[in-house]
Amino acid sequence: MASDQENSQDANAPDDTSEKETTRGITIMKSIIRDRDKAVTYNVNWNADNQLIGSNAAKLASYIGTLVRMHIPITATRWSNKELGSAKDKIWTEILRSFNIEDTTIRKKYILQLAGKRHRGWRTFLTNKYLKDKEKNFVEYDPEYPVKYAIFITEEEWVAFVAQRRDENFKKVSATNRERASNPTYAYKKGRLGYARLEEKILDETKSDATSLPPHVLWKEARVGKDGTVRDDVQHIYDECETLSQSISTAEDQENRSVLSRALNVPEYPGRVRGKGHGCTPTSLYKNPRRRNPSNQEVMETLQALQAQVLQLQKDNERYRCMEKCSSQLKETSEKASINCQNKFPEGISSCQLYLSSPTYRLVGKGKVHNTSGDLLHHRPLPDGHLKVSVDVVLDKDALLPIPDIVSETTFLRDAIGSFVAWPLDLIFIDDEVFAQGSQQLSQKIGSRQKNKRDLPVTSLPKKGAFVPRYQISLETLVDSSDMATAGAIRLLDMEEDIFGYSCTETIGKEDLEHIFRHQELGVGVIHTYIRFLYDNFMRGNDQLSNRFRFVSSSLVNKALICREPDSCREYLVKRFMASSTNNLYLWPYNSGCHWLLLAIDPLKEVVYFLNSIDGEWTNYPDMKQLVDTSIKVFRSQRQARVPRTKSSNITWIKVQCPLQRNGIDCGYFVMRFMREIINMNQIEIPITYFDEYKCAHYTRLQLEQIKEELCQYFIEKRLII
Repeated sequence: MASDQENSQDANAPDDTSEKETTRGITIMKSIIRDRDKAVTYNVNWNADNQLIGSNAAKLASYIGTLVRMHIPITATRWSNKELGSAKDKIWTEILRSFNIEDTTIRKKYILQLAGKRHRGWRTFLTNKYLKDKEKNFVEYDPEYPVKYAIFITEEEWVAFVAQRRDENFKKVSATNRERASNPTYAYKKGRLGYARLEEKILDETKSDATSLPPHVLWKEARVGKDGTVRDDVQHIYDECETLSQSISTAEDQENRSVLSRALNVPEYPGRVRGKGHGCTPTSLYKNPRRRNPSNQEVMETLQALQAQVLQLQKDNERYRCMEKCSSQLKETSEKASINCQNKFPEGISSCQLYLSSPTYRLVGKGKVHNTSGDLLHHRPLPDGHLKVSVDVVLDKDALLPIPDIVSETTFLRDAIGSFVAWPLDLIFIDDEVFAQGSQQLSQKIGSRQKNKRDLPVTSLPKKGAFVPRYQISLETLVDSSDMATAGAIRLLDMEEDIFGYSCTETIGKEDLEHIFRHQELGVGVIHTYIRFLYDNFMRGNDQLSNRFRFVSSSLVNKALICREPDSCREYLVKRFMASSTNNLYLWPYNSGCHWLLLAIDPLKEVVYFLNSIDGEWTNYPDMKQLVDTSIKVFRSQRQARVPRTKSSNITWIKVQCPLQRNGIDCGYFVMRFMREIINMNQIEIPITYFDEYKCAHYTRLQLEQIKEELCQYFIEKRLII
């Protein structure tokens, strides 16, 4: 049959090359079959981007080509055709018999995608060898049936394949692709090595600790010739990528175009990462999927949830109005109970200080509080929980009134001087000489409840000018009158995901509250509660602060867990650092077992600020330091940061000259005040000599009592005890 075809060819046919064909036989990988019969299998390796590497990678790739030629007909034009499903499963099964590969979806997908490339390459090889001449033009005569590949191709398949390739539409596509690939602007010069194995080779030669290289680095190395020279245009693209990588965040790189695509000024194909090779996708490279637009169902669910919230707010508002109306209609039942007169304030008119709690807790003015029965404000009952005050002095000119005066249309406190306004009870402080008498009366009233607890004897009451722990006294009274007075009673405080990177519940026990009242050493529950206070009162709703400061959970990373489960501690820290792409300062109260200190970590700049209230060095905590250094290095690797070798292990630790404690129990209170002052200064960088505004040798007892007052006020406002 072959001789008849040869005689029928016209004079324009190319010379017979059957005797000139290479003596190499057909690749069917007999060695793999023999080893398989001996129960010998091959191990394969994968890099950080889930690409095939290692000594057996080339062998597996060749074997895939053999299986494709055996099981997939050359007439199959679309690899995604469902009719090829059984043949693909057969290929996957045969590979698992000889190679040790996890039988997972991600591995199967990679292998079958590689098989699809081998199938397209096989069809292209047959076209170029048998259907085109030396100038790569399609021949007009009927091509000879390739007897050499008869074990793969039947004569019927060959005829159908030739007809497909002679289709005019296919010829146009082929000509377009050939012209596009004939003269590439930046030619690839590594042959069959591939990007994945090129990356493996570079990392081995440089002995780098990195797990992968940026795409533009691989792109450049793939275009270096055997002589080692780099073309100027290739170097220019690489330099531009280096510049762009310093100004474009990881999120921008993922959501839009990579720095390499930007430098080349070319579009990016969906599901592909330019400069990384087969198998690397945006998902595997960036470790999280691209954001997608929500579906109609998700939009409707969100809308329904928002409508439910609005409805609940309306109900709460109506309930509040009803309660306010009812309270204004209550009659005075005794000399101690009325709609306005409050027992914890001296009756009559007293000098007072006016505070606000938002956006920061501060003194804003001075005046007089009118604690008289049946008093009205502008002929209207006072709101529940408020008293009538007259404003004499304004200390904060930008302070807003807690409740705007609708009669005079006054909004700012400065405009209310000389007039009456409603002020919240919890934000009114009676002047010292007046409050001392009131505190003595309060101590006598609650003394019967505190026979077995910390009493407030008359001799310890504050003198003129002394600090009065109002909220501590109020909270202790609440505790004594609730079930928290019994041993083992607890309260739960929800910690939402934004605080520590995961949602959890903090447990507050009676012992924790006793530690505050008695000024004893604090546990993690109190520290975390104060962090929740900082988040609610400073950071919630303030994008600048919430995007700049973050917290690390002391429950997940502490001395005991570092020694027992160092891997889980490191994974949590790295995950926490990966939560954002901008400069953040992570505040971590660290408990060494018997002492609290504060670490403020900037993982992008690789700087750790060490604040220790007992003047100790970070070298005294080797396990903690090793964990932080390792976590920053892993974070550096995962975000593919390039650091000079001379600085690869040089993470900067800075000992801050912070205020020092003068006893053995104040460390927890110092850490809480450190965090408050850092957030209040709103600075990522902490001066070595600490902030000028808060610089001192030691915190006074009053400064620590202020922190405790904030804690106790937060417990009361959150109604955690009731």
